[in-house]
Amino acid sequence: STEPRPRILVLTTFDLDEYVYAALRAGASGFLLKDTGPQRLLAAVAAVAEGDTLFAPSVTRRLVEAYAPRTERPAAPGGTLEQLTGRELDVLRLVAGGLSNPGIAQTLVISESTVKTHLNRTMAKLGIGSRAQAVVLAYETGLVVPGGGGPRKPGG
Repeated sequence: STEPRPRILVLTTFDLDEYVYAALRAGASGFLLKDTGPQRLLAAVAAVAEGDTLFAPSVTRRLVEAYAPRTERPAAPGGTLEQLTGRELDVLRLVAGGLSNPGIAQTLVISESTVKTHLNRTMAKLGIGSRAQAVVLAYETGLVVPGGGGPRKPGG
């Protein structure tokens, strides 16, 4: 049997730097500043261990919006957005906007397990291995526009 992929939690003194961005693109599962309190750090470690990401929506948007416009827009690692269904694109937009699976389920009026199914299919089609990579890819491909005030409405 194959071992599960390691989960990576990045701790940094900087809100934004190229090394953190590279870590996200490589599949880091979380991002925290070193001045994060002990309770938040413990919760973050637990979340990452469970397979979740722990980026606060504001941190995710600030990081990607500040850096993504200055980078070249590479192609998706294993596929293109044209492969995705409309619902998969909706889920990807909302993930990029920082919504959790329960938040996406509520927004799209679908079950949380359906959200997970759409996200897993999206990641498989695009050849990416983490939610963080999905967020970066959504910005890099222009699916979500930096500074656009969050994700566009589903289907729009």
